[in-house]
Amino acid sequence: MTTPATDIDLLKRLTEAHGTSGSEGAVRAIVAAEIGGDLRCDRTGNLIAERPGTADDLRLMITGHMDEVGFAVQSITGDGYIKFVPMGGWWGHTLLAQRVHILTRAGHEVLGVITSTPPHFLSEDARNRVMKVDEMYMDIGASSREMAMDDFGVRLGDPIVPDSLLTPMHRPNLLLAKAFDNRCGVGATIQAAQNLADGKHPNTLLAVATVQEEVGCRGILTACHAANPNIALVMEGTPADDRTGSNPADCQGRLGGGAQIRLQDPSAIMNRGLAEYVISIAEVCNIPHQVAVRTSGGTDAKNAHLHGIGVPTVVIGTPARYIHTHNSIIDIDDYRAVVQLATEVARRLDASTAATFTTYL
Repeated sequence: MTTPATDIDLLKRLTEAHGTSGSEGAVRAIVAAEIGGDLRCDRTGNLIAERPGTADDLRLMITGHMDEVGFAVQSITGDGYIKFVPMGGWWGHTLLAQRVHILTRAGHEVLGVITSTPPHFLSEDARNRVMKVDEMYMDIGASSREMAMDDFGVRLGDPIVPDSLLTPMHRPNLLLAKAFDNRCGVGATIQAAQNLADGKHPNTLLAVATVQEEVGCRGILTACHAANPNIALVMEGTPADDRTGSNPADCQGRLGGGAQIRLQDPSAIMNRGLAEYVISIAEVCNIPHQVAVRTSGGTDAKNAHLHGIGVPTVVIGTPARYIHTHNSIIDIDDYRAVVQLATEVARRLDASTAATFTTYL
């Protein structure tokens, strides 16, 4: 396994990279550099690394999506403010007065802030109402549309992400950053592939980093056509349940509880045989884990499990508090459990075992 300094450094570089849906280039460059060897991209931008093992009858895909929730420039007002559209799911309560970065065509980052009105100027009704994203603006310090475009280089469609650096908290195993959904999954995909670089796995390993999950699980569709997996392990940054106001008895994703193994959500029912196999590996290897049945949300499993004639799929997640905001929190030990679990499954899973997952008669 990699050392703690290495995985935290990797997560720092991944989370701080600028990568909204359709603009994942900075993240893709990190993935390519870390995995190395022969790599290919499909025409959507998914990155695929194929690694032979001691047998090639089973094509095992470990995958995580590269994109984060963000925004795109929708228009520029005459006095230089930015109107924007969301890329992925946002709640208006989390946005006002938050810093952002716009990535220009020339590759420069322009700092801005989502505007807000001081409470002194608001009625009680206005103070108690959640603003919609389409009512908001960004202030980048430009005084006109021409200044924003000609001096700052901002254009319509430019991608925008939160301004947030990875920071260890007072308990140093807790990390605060943007984009743990899904740079945790991308990091786990990278590190599992690195752990398996010796080729000692009874399958062909497919390490796949996908695009555009946050806008409808789009990239995984073409990635599966390109990689053609038989089994899929979807690495994610999943919402943690141990937040304020939650019921501890209902907690299925707790920081410090280990890797979260998801059995189902509204987008996918996981293959029961594969899910039970993953749970058994966690138990045999003493890997901390927690099992979840989710009533909301979805992942790339939505489309991965429907590829071809069917691909047994399971989601393995790092629980993260406050995802889809500027600042989320993970426990690095949970992330390490996810990496270890994906690695141990890949070390053991062969074609004959995988065949039992789809033997229904």
